[in-house]
Amino acid sequence: MKEEFDFYNRTSLKSYNLDHAMRYQLACLDSLDVYTRKHCENVASITCRLCEYLHESEGFTIYCTICAYLHDIGKMFIPPQVLQKTSALTDEEYEIMKTHTTIGYNMCMKDLKLRPYAAGAYYHHEALNGSGYPQGLTKKDIPYEAQIIRVADEFEAISARRQYKTHIGIIDTLNILIENSQPIKPKEGMKMIIKDTKVGKLDKKIVKALFKVIQDDTEYEIAVREQYLDFIKEEIARLNKAEHSYKKYLSTNFKSKKEYYKQEAELYLKKGETIDNFEAVQNEYKIAYKDRTDHIAQLYKEVKEIKKLKI
Repeated sequence: MKEEFDFYNRTSLKSYNLDHAMRYQLACLDSLDVYTRKHCENVASITCRLCEYLHESEGFTIYCTICAYLHDIGKMFIPPQVLQKTSALTDEEYEIMKTHTTIGYNMCMKDLKLRPYAAGAYYHHEALNGSGYPQGLTKKDIPYEAQIIRVADEFEAISARRQYKTHIGIIDTLNILIENSQPIKPKEGMKMIIKDTKVGKLDKKIVKALFKVIQDDTEYEIAVREQYLDFIKEEIARLNKAEHSYKKYLSTNFKSKKEYYKQEAELYLKKGETIDNFEAVQNEYKIAYKDRTDHIAQLYKEVKEIKKLKI
């Protein structure tokens, strides 16, 4: 049995049978670098889940998910030295990076099959308070699909392990999103342009839905990991039996019994395990059991902390 868990892939994309509808759109991502493509896929998965928790229609969910897949398509024309830079961008480089929204929009508008999904590419960096780009729109002018994608995009960008920054924990990420959903009062010397001081960058309702998505996925991860933990326990129990017989083999002086206990010990061993190495395998399982038990305990702690979050 192999332990498998992909945090972002617990979605209902398959239930909507999107494979046929999205084949062309997904092919458009082939030109993106591996990190950006994976980011787009993750944002689409989170967006799909958000739509479900927001009780959106199936049609809107499909539409919004495709928009999310294509939201960063303009990055295929951003120079690699900017897109993949490992340190902070300069002001000039940041201006170049920001053009991926208009580039992506123009790409979609020039392609009849992509045109319906241009809003995701164009508006996903707009902020409700007017501090976003490319147009600095406020809430009333930002398409709802883009508001959803912005929350999914920000969560994935902060929390994911990327080649250029350190991983930030789930709770810390959610707290950043909570902060970004709060109104900001302009201060002297602030570079950010705030057009609406009554709202934050992100929609609170969407962020609250994200809490539910992350809690659900964390609980699912716990279930998957506990199932694998049961497998490890079974393996340790099996090897404990082998160890019991092996100790009898070592302790007896009778040749006939010695052979019997050796064969008995070998009956508990699997392919690749031998009398000479099974104790090392047994120890590896014990270490793995401890590590995974600690990890599951941490996940339970995360669920409790998510339930306490307020916005």
